[in-house]
Amino acid sequence: MDKVVREVIYSPEYEAYYAGLDSKTKEKYDYVEHIIKTQDVVKKNYVKHLENTDLYEARISLGSNEYRTILFAVNAPSFMQATKILYLNSFLKKDTKQYKREISKAYRLLENYMEE
Repeated sequence: MDKVVREVIYSPEYEAYYAGLDSKTKEKYDYVEHIIKTQDVVKKNYVKHLENTDLYEARISLGSNEYRTILFAVNAPSFMQATKILYLNSFLKKDTKQYKREISKAYRLLENYMEE
């Protein structure tokens, strides 16, 4: 059993998106989540900082499909230092314009989380 270095918290939006995925895609999501939870240093091909934001993205590749989950480091200024990670929202990457919409959505979800 790998040592857990990060706790993952899920937004209801993320949980709803994940529930709608097929089993093969869920398996890949679970693999990347396992890396996030158990590795002190996570490679950029799994988690990358989103420029000009406080957010990060988990990167899930399955065939020609690229999925992204927007993350927030709850208790530290950076992902690597954090022991709590909030999964905000997830989407199938189609184009770069989509990022702005998804980042705006993530910030709205983050505001709701902070109010609770």
